Amino acid sequence: MGWSESDLCGPEDEDWRVPISELKSRQLMLAKALDNAGLEGALLHNPVDLYYFCGGRQDGAMFISAESNEIEPVQYVRRSLKRAIFEAGGDDAIHEVVNFPRLSQFYDDLSTRGVKKMPSMQLSNIPYSFASKFQSSLSDFEGELKDCNNLVHLIREKKSNWEIEQMRIAAEVQLQMFDSISALGCEGVTELELTATAEAISRAAGFGGEISMRRYPMQCNRGVVVAGRSGGIPSFFDAAVGGIGPYSGAGMGSGFGKIKRGEPVLVDLLHAHRGYIVDMTRMFVVGKLSEEWENRLEDMQGIKEVVVDTLHQRKTCSEAWTEGFELACELGYEDNLMGMKPDQTRFLGHGVGLELDESPVIADGFDRGLVEGGTIAIEPKVVYSEGSIGTEDTWLMTDSGMEPITAGAAFPWIFEWE
Repeated sequence: MGWSESDLCGPEDEDWRVPISELKSRQLMLAKALDNAGLEGALLHNPVDLYYFCGGRQDGAMFISAESNEIEPVQYVRRSLKRAIFEAGGDDAIHEVVNFPRLSQFYDDLSTRGVKKMPSMQLSNIPYSFASKFQSSLSDFEGELKDCNNLVHLIREKKSNWEIEQMRIAAEVQLQMFDSISALGCEGVTELELTATAEAISRAAGFGGEISMRRYPMQCNRGVVVAGRSGGIPSFFDAAVGGIGPYSGAGMGSGFGKIKRGEPVLVDLLHAHRGYIVDMTRMFVVGKLSEEWENRLEDMQGIKEVVVDTLHQRKTCSEAWTEGFELACELGYEDNLMGMKPDQTRFLGHGVGLELDESPVIADGFDRGLVEGGTIAIEPKVVYSEGSIGTEDTWLMTDSGMEPITAGAAFPWIFEWE
């Protein structure tokens, strides 16, 4: 008898598919962007972008033509075609969903649809050998193979109202994750035990199991809990705080270290609702932090406010970096901001959405502001051999300026366990 599309549902039989109106808007934005860039079309393979543009991440590809060519979008699927059709909207789907032809026949299929020039691909996302295989099979098309990734990334910077709603729901779950840390924390509990209690909340709420990242070979843990000296350990991950991790093949984030009285415990938790990520960091301690650590946290709050205010004024992300970095230097943190030398990270925030490391970045060289509908995690932190401390929330640029999506002042900047 087989399976039925009615089996594909969210909690309480909710329809968790991406709305067709979202897919239509996104496909049209890319079609217009391709026209403006002088590109014939885009052949998309990256799983995150397949979900974004066609509603699912079945094994395959999607072709979207420049608007002026008037070629309808088509999704090519190796498996599962039946599921891909449902995820695209079923009978109401706004793009065609077909079986992926043999690669030797792929040129003929696209040509029959009216494609005349080599479609662009996501060259900075997909393996070289993978791109070369498609380039070879489509070599009869005119023109050279070009990268369309930047167009896709710019489109995804501006979140729709529906996307923002998913992030707000994610933030509600994330707050429960922090509450679970508050309830379990005590002297002697391990970093991994605290992470596990938060991850249980996230998983039960529908987290899909992966945090997607653009930059190869970055991989990310959903929960980072680092206590005392483990907060001063660098890792492969391009972030202020590394952590020991459970073993060398997963050498970042929470490890087997135990919480000790008076030591700073930095908790950085992610949750993704229907793919959309929110990022937040808070400090915890058994008892009370020393005045020195409290002053450092207060200074990080001040740097955060400068960065937020700079973006609020519609200034560029590079200006926000400069303002925040200069204040950090004035306060004496040049050697400890976002890590210790030689392992410092040169940013104070990063775009978030379907991926953790989206554009723009609060860093030198990002000479444009945050667009309305843009979402960004702002995270000034300082790192010492005795530990790390800082703050982080995910922010949204609205028509009236910056506002937090995550808890903001609704959760303490530092939570004191007894």
